[in-house]
Order: sequence, then structure tokens, then C-alpha cells
Amino acid sequence: MKTTVKTGLGVAALAATLATGMFIGQALANQPHMEAALASLRSARDELMQAEHNKMGHRAEAIRLTNAAIHETEEGMADAH
Repeated sequence: MKTTVKTGLGVAALAATLATGMFIGQALANQPHMEAALASLRSARDELMQAEHNKMGHRAEAIRLTNAAIHETEEGMADAH
């Protein structure tokens, strides 16, 4: 069950990244601080996905919130143009 949840979260994160990635390329070039923040958020998500145990739901919630922050950052970058 634990592996299934991790796999599902990984697949969802990858799908979201791929779906929005094609719209971000041009926006990234003109927004170095947003680009750095996005890279940090993705790195944080990767670390959370590799962490062991769910910590009473806190790890899963942190992943959810990090995914939301990634989405908002991408949206902000796309809206800037």
C-alpha cells in the first residue's frame, strides 16, 4: 500500500509537470527569481517523496501543499507574459 501511494504521487507529480512544462519555457527566461523558486519547490517535493513514513499525514499534506505552490508559481509565471 505504501509503495502504491508513493507511485501514485510520483505519477501525478510527473503528469502535472509535463502538462504545464510546455507553457513555461519562454516565461522562465525572463523571471530568474521565479525560476529559482520553482526549482527549489520541485527539489523540496522530491525530498518529501523520498522521505520515509507519512508522519501521521503530515508528509502527504506537505507534498500536496508543495504541488499547489508549484502550480501557483507556474501560473504566476505564465500570467506575467
